[in-house]
Amino acid sequence: MENTLTILLIEDDMIEVMKLNRTIAKLDYPHKIIEAKNGEDALDILYKKDSLPDIILLDLNMPKLNGIEFLEILKNNNELKYIPTIILTTSNNRKDMLECYKIGIAGYVIKPLKFDDYIEIIKRVLDYWSANELIKA
Repeated sequence: MENTLTILLIEDDMIEVMKLNRTIAKLDYPHKIIEAKNGEDALDILYKKDSLPDIILLDLNMPKLNGIEFLEILKNNNELKYIPTIILTTSNNRKDMLECYKIGIAGYVIKPLKFDDYIEIIKRVLDYWSANELIKA
């Protein structure tokens, strides 16, 4: 692993939040996770611009502002649109996936049911982004 990442996790399900935190701890990664319960909370965090995240992990199905609505706002903001955004969802709806890629996501990951499979997929995503040159720029 190359870089320590600041990850903005946008997820309304506290079990999923705990699962990601548990995975990061199990992998012994030094990454920092900032949590937002929905798209509105995430925009509040991003607009403060105290320190922008290196990547965003975004659930699609959320209250107030769903993942696609959040993406449209994010990708239309000149200062925020370059933050790599990876969809982390249970939705395997092809229409959602294509819409997300059209808006400008960096990846689309379907959450596996088994925890060991979840750990492996999160490891792959975070290893890739911690080595990615964009994060260093």
